[in-house]
Amino acid sequence: MRYAIVIEKGERNFSAYVPDLPGCVSVGDTLEEVRAEIREAIEFHIEGMREDGLPIPKPSSRAEYVEVGEQAV
Repeated sequence: MRYAIVIEKGERNFSAYVPDLPGCVSVGDTLEEVRAEIREAIEFHIEGMREDGLPIPKPSSRAEYVEVGEQAV
């Protein structure tokens, strides 16, 4: 499966979450680290849901970009 993730830059690190898997979050010092960490977090999260007998949500979130003029920034 392929889940959309959201990565945010903090003051000192990066954080990531998965909109389709509430509670599935991760942090890392670098972009590469947070990507690896969220991948592991997704696998762990789904494994826990299976062990608890919960249904695994199918990926449904989409990510898109919207361009705005420079005066809006």
